[in-house]
Amino acid sequence: MVRKIALEEHFLCPGFEEYWRNSVASVDPQVVNGLSARLADFGERRLQAMDQAGIARSVLAIAGPGVQSERDIATAERRAREANDFLACEIANRPQRYSGFAHLAMQDARSAADELERCMGDLEFCGAMINGHTNGQYLDHPSLAPFWERAEALQALIYIHPTDPIAPSPALADIDGLRRATWEWGFETGSHALRLVFSGLFDRFPGARVALGHLGETLPFLLWRFDSRAKLYGVKLRRRPSDYIRQNIVVTTSGMCAAAPLDCTVAALGGDRVMFAADYPFEQAAEAGKFLDETPLAAPLREDIAFRNAAHYLGLPNP
Repeated sequence: MVRKIALEEHFLCPGFEEYWRNSVASVDPQVVNGLSARLADFGERRLQAMDQAGIARSVLAIAGPGVQSERDIATAERRAREANDFLACEIANRPQRYSGFAHLAMQDARSAADELERCMGDLEFCGAMINGHTNGQYLDHPSLAPFWERAEALQALIYIHPTDPIAPSPALADIDGLRRATWEWGFETGSHALRLVFSGLFDRFPGARVALGHLGETLPFLLWRFDSRAKLYGVKLRRRPSDYIRQNIVVTTSGMCAAAPLDCTVAALGGDRVMFAADYPFEQAAEAGKFLDETPLAAPLREDIAFRNAAHYLGLPNP
């Protein structure tokens, strides 16, 4: 069993339950209650799941959407800071096992930038997890330039996690099984990342670094087509779309325990751009760990995905 650093691992702090419960409104209440208990636990239950998967360190983040769905800006800023302080206290109890991603109130770019800097400095977090759009505003919006300027200067990894779209797609109407994690979230989050590419955000902030889960939300499969259609439609960028995806975006294995998409992602992006994640407690950590341990990979590549790439991008010690 190879030792692992896991990057998309979730928790909830007191007072955040209602933000999260909207995203699981269609899930069996008994399942939701079980998830709630695991999200609130930082002790033996979580550590046992980590040990079964070979996870030496989990990078923890609020289960979304958190304060990004909060309409009152002052409340969002206050509660994001409280959540980060809460997580810092839990990390301090087990600093060898836990690290953290900042939770940010993206309603105000400068305030979010200040909180990111505080979290990466005072609290020693490794970046931030942003749960998609914030009340309909995506991360390419011009008003967020001060945030990206600071994130670039801090060399912060900004992990874009799925959230519900602003409005459900008519194509999914009456087919509830395609909603959320099955298909809707992947399309939503992949489209969000493409907005950053096609809007020219990475031309303006070439050092910005973004992470996507689920092996890149299908983007690695479509690199050639993005380049071809950008040329056809006269998209004005300094480089090809695929170049930004390969150079500014890294991905994790969260929720993707299958060899074929992993092989595609490694071939498309490079083995140095893929990192391990279990997506606990929404996926089984043991299953994710077993997959990475047993899927056919050269030993150096397996270790790169398991921990070396995360140590490099997040400044964490090798396990």
